[in-house]
Amino acid sequence: MAFIDYYQVLGLDKKASEKDIKSAYRKLARKYHPDLNPNDAEAHKKFQQLNEANEVLSDAEKRKKYDQYGENWQHGAEYEQARQQQQSRGQSSGGFGGGSSYDFEGFGSDDFSDFFQSMFGGAGGAGTRGGRQVKYRGQDFNAELRLSLKEVAETHKQTLTVNGKNIRITIPAGIENGQTIKIAGHGGAGVNGGPAGDLYITFLIADDPKFKRIGSDLYAGVKLDIYTAVLGGEVTVDTLDSKVKIKVKPETQNGTKVKLKGKGLPVYKKEGQFGDLYITYEVLIPTNLTERQKKLFEELREASPPTP
Repeated sequence: MAFIDYYQVLGLDKKASEKDIKSAYRKLARKYHPDLNPNDAEAHKKFQQLNEANEVLSDAEKRKKYDQYGENWQHGAEYEQARQQQQSRGQSSGGFGGGSSYDFEGFGSDDFSDFFQSMFGGAGGAGTRGGRQVKYRGQDFNAELRLSLKEVAETHKQTLTVNGKNIRITIPAGIENGQTIKIAGHGGAGVNGGPAGDLYITFLIADDPKFKRIGSDLYAGVKLDIYTAVLGGEVTVDTLDSKVKIKVKPETQNGTKVKLKGKGLPVYKKEGQFGDLYITYEVLIPTNLTERQKKLFEELREASPPTP
């Protein structure tokens, strides 16, 4: 049986710290976890190798023994076996020596490579540490949910399917584009009874054809005919959920902005607070004038003071 380089399995060198080992194992174990690769035999084999490497290198005594014997592990194993036999003389045959197979909280000798069992006598294995089962947290899941601006305007519920499961969530009004929220415990299942991972949902808000959003405020343009702009009057404008009439002051200039207080989006998680709606007027110049209309404009120009 061949020597297994556990450092290479984790992509580390022999100077790796305990933190380095833990980090490398978690990253690779999530990548090759059976839950994410249910029909991939190679991924399953890689996951077992990772567990075995982590079992050895994260245990100070096992790592010391592994580093001590290295590629000369066969002689080291023989030495250890002889030492254990000497220590166990006079004891019953139920000890750890003699090549017997034992289960540790559901894990038997078949869970480990021949190399591992020869070097460590089968005492421990993937998913165990110091004779006890090690619990690993499940993988976090990430999902995206697309919303319209009108959907953002009110708190509502939606059901989304993640990893084959339907999850019903409440979406608070005023959620921002690109904002991510966490749904605890809805990620991948834990290993050896460990806690489940979390689900992270990122919201993508589609551009609206009428309104531009900045925070909780909305911005929109409203076309205004020249007669209303000059003489004043009323104009009907759209909000997100209704139409409102607003008064236009006489002599309103092109590009004039008015604020409709409280007609923007709800402020995220602040009950009863709303942004504003800002309207920018676009004064329309009439086209296709009749001869009568042209004459009236000429009379108006002649009666007006010269432009400075």
